[in-house]
Amino acid sequence: MATIQELVGRWRLVSSSGFDEFMKELGVGMALRRMYDMAKPDCVIEFDGKTLTIKSESALKTTQFSCELGEQFEEITMDGRKTQTVCLFTNGTLVQCQNWEGKESTITRKLEDGKLVVKCVMNDITCTRIYEKVEQNSFISLDKN
Repeated sequence: MATIQELVGRWRLVSSSGFDEFMKELGVGMALRRMYDMAKPDCVIEFDGKTLTIKSESALKTTQFSCELGEQFEEITMDGRKTQTVCLFTNGTLVQCQNWEGKESTITRKLEDGKLVVKCVMNDITCTRIYEKVEQNSFISLDKN
């Protein structure tokens, strides 16, 4: 079973299924769904032992939130929703529960065969997105000092 520290790092999206259906279930309009579907975001997870930060970076938009595990906070999602969100780490899985306007969605992140598997669920719609870890030595430094 993975530890939360094993989820830490930069992850690159390599496959996605059910994303358009999930975004439609959230109430995202067609134009935004098309744009988000074309974006291939990196997911950056940081955890310092107390604060969890999750960032989604793409050419289209970058969003991030920081929280303490188990404590509710207000999250502004990529599509602009204001949710009351709680993140928990249980049984090797990072669970993010979002609530807004009487609706609920859940995003889980866990390691499977060295890949980050992200499942987004709302009602009976499930989206699965697979990420591969970006090796630290693949970054090119432009710092000349």
